This record gives sequence, C-alpha cells and structure tokens, in this order.
Amino acid sequence: MTRHSTSDKGTRSAPAIVGGCRTPFIKSNGAFATLISYELGRFAVNALLDKTGLKADIVQALAMGTVISDPRTSNVAREVVLSSALPNTVPAHTVTMACISSNMAATSIADMIRLRHIEVGIAGGCETFSDPPIRVSRRVRMALAKASKAKGVGDYLRLLRTLSLADLRLDFPSPTEFSTNETMGQGCERMAKQLGISREESDRFAQRSHALAGKAWSEGKYDIDVVAVDVPPHFHKVSRDDGPRPNSTSADLAKLKPAFDAEFGVVTAASSSFFTDGASAVLLMSDALCQKLSQKPLAHLIDYVYAASDPLHELLFGPARTIPSLLERNGLKVADIDVWELHEAFAAQVLANLKFLAPTIGEIPMDKLNLWGGSLSLGHPFGATGGRLLLTAAKRLEAENGRFAVVSGCAAGGLGSAILLERP
Repeated sequence: MTRHSTSDKGTRSAPAIVGGCRTPFIKSNGAFATLISYELGRFAVNALLDKTGLKADIVQALAMGTVISDPRTSNVAREVVLSSALPNTVPAHTVTMACISSNMAATSIADMIRLRHIEVGIAGGCETFSDPPIRVSRRVRMALAKASKAKGVGDYLRLLRTLSLADLRLDFPSPTEFSTNETMGQGCERMAKQLGISREESDRFAQRSHALAGKAWSEGKYDIDVVAVDVPPHFHKVSRDDGPRPNSTSADLAKLKPAFDAEFGVVTAASSSFFTDGASAVLLMSDALCQKLSQKPLAHLIDYVYAASDPLHELLFGPARTIPSLLERNGLKVADIDVWELHEAFAAQVLANLKFLAPTIGEIPMDKLNLWGGSLSLGHPFGATGGRLLLTAAKRLEAENGRFAVVSGCAAGGLGSAILLERP
C-alpha cells in the first residue's frame, strides 16, 4: 500500500488544482473513430492552456495515463507535448495503471511539486478503443521473425509448414484479466453475490447515474470544462458526451438480459461502463506560484492511498481497500467529506463497495455521491477517467461550498486508489 500525506503541514505545502479540461467522452467507433489517442490528449491540453490563459512555457512536466497503448506512440504523453502548444522542452511520461492511470498521473505530478522539483505541471490521460492494436498470432509473429533471416524459398516453405489455419487468427486485445482469465464483469458478478446486491438495486443505480448526468448537462455544469472537438477530415464539431440517457426508466433497464451470468446475473449492458474515447487534462501548481500568478486554486491535493488485492476474489474492491486508510490517516470521518466521486465501472461494483465500507467507516450518503453523473453514463476512457473525477470533485467543492472531497476508483489487477482534496 502506498500513501502520501501533507495534512500535518497544512494546505500551503499541498499542490493546488488550478483548472482542468476534457474532451467530450464518446462511445468507441463513433465520432472520434478517426482520431489517435495522442490527438485527443492534445485537444485537452490545448484547451486547458486556453482556458487558464497561462503561458505554455511555464509548464514544467506532463504526465498522461493510458491503457490501450498504440505501439507507435508508446510514450503518448511525449507525443501530446510535441503536437500541442506546449514547448518541446517539456519532459513527459506515460502512466499505465488500468482504470486509475490518470489518478496516478495526477499524484505523480503532485509529488514533483510537493518535493519542489517543479512548480507547475499537467496531469491527465487519453484513450481510444476505436483503433486498438490488433496483432497476428504469436506463432505467426515468431515465424515472421525467423523469415527475416531466411536465405531462400526453401526456408520460407519450411516456415509456412510449421503454421496451421488456427495460427492465422488475429490476436485482439482481450478484456480479460491476464492472471485469472476472467472479465471484470465476471468479477463484478462475484462481488454482487458476495455482498447481496440485487438486479433491481443495480438497475436503479444505473438509472440514477444517467439521470444525474443529464441534469448536470442541462444545468450547464460541464459547459466550461468540456471542450468541443472539431474532428477531421470534415471538422464536424463534437461538443457533448454521447453516453447519458436521462430518459431511461427502470422498466427499460429491466428488459435487458444479464451480460455475464445468463441465469443469475445482475450486470447488464446498461449497468456497465462502456468502451469510450476521450481525454482529460488537469493543471496542478504550487501554492506559492498560485499566489504569484494570482491564480485561485479550486482545491489542494492533500493525500492519497494506493492499494492492491487478490484479482480473482477482490478485483473491484479498490475503494473499500483505500478509503478507510485515507480517512484514518487524516483524522476524518465520513461526515467530514462533502463530496464523493467514485468511479462507476459497474453499478453493482459501486453498491458492493458502499456496502462493504458501511460497517467500517459508516454509510456514504447518496446525496453526496457522484451528483453530476458517473462513468456508467458519461463514459469511461480508461486512461482519462481519473482526470474527470478530480476535476469534477474540485468543481463540486466550489459549487456546493464544501471543504473535503474524496476521489476513489477500482482498477484491473485488483488495484485501487483514493485521493483527498481540500478546498482552500
């Protein structure tokens, strides 16, 4: 378990979140299908610079999260720098920690500021599922490697004889856990049964997410922070998330068949986050530089906890493994937290974590949880979701006149994170 706190030194030593931007989150193979991941990242970073009005040359580091990496842009953060308004002298690194990749990007930049290595940096993430890296099978790859050393037609023929028709199948990126060969959906079904989460509860929570996302959009909550993208080659403008379905009803959701357990399952397509293309970017700055540049912090990043669990039996319990430690080390209780932002991989996953946490820290009130919608409705570009959560939590603190926020998420491999923000 990894922890870091500055709460004993006060918010003056804590990095400040000054602002943030994200692209619309769009269902994969939709409006962003022609864009590469780094291009989405560039849109978010450039919009952030425009929004803050700060000169690009003050940025000293960039960290971006991603999960489905394009081999051509293995350090996608660097490609974002080189294609954006940032100077090419800005060092950049890419973080991959499954669904909490941009959470780690943000705490990485925060630590650089905390340790006084830099004064200002950008953290975020970018992801596209519209163009995943599809490979030929491993046996074909091995044969091709040997073919590069072949000396004649005979060598080529001998290599071809080692292959079968089955070897010619393409190797698609798998949604299964490498260590357990199970999908997240199967892991969610296991935890739902373990904690007694019903299909009706799951559907209700999914409907809530869509209703709250629709309400937030209609009230203009996302108008400033979601940047419109002009998609080439025809430069059609994309300005809103395409996932929220605020008019869906319980009856609509009840008609759907379970996605992972046909007989007893509670998880459906509607109560699962969907493959999404998008990017996020958050500006972090030392408090001293904020004062010098007359920048008003939205929130300070006070503390964080990362943890890991058994990926077979505890795959999605990240919030339950990290939130209690985060609260304890900062002397806080559930009642002290004004804003909760939990990543919604599945409706049943959130409900199971809440139920697991209740005997330990008490019940997290629903009227403080994900009030602007969540990943079930807004979408979940793996590498970018953490940036959205941090920005939304900071903006909600301001809008709701709160003091403390907790941002938490689960991730593949049994990973989890929890981050504490404080409004100045």
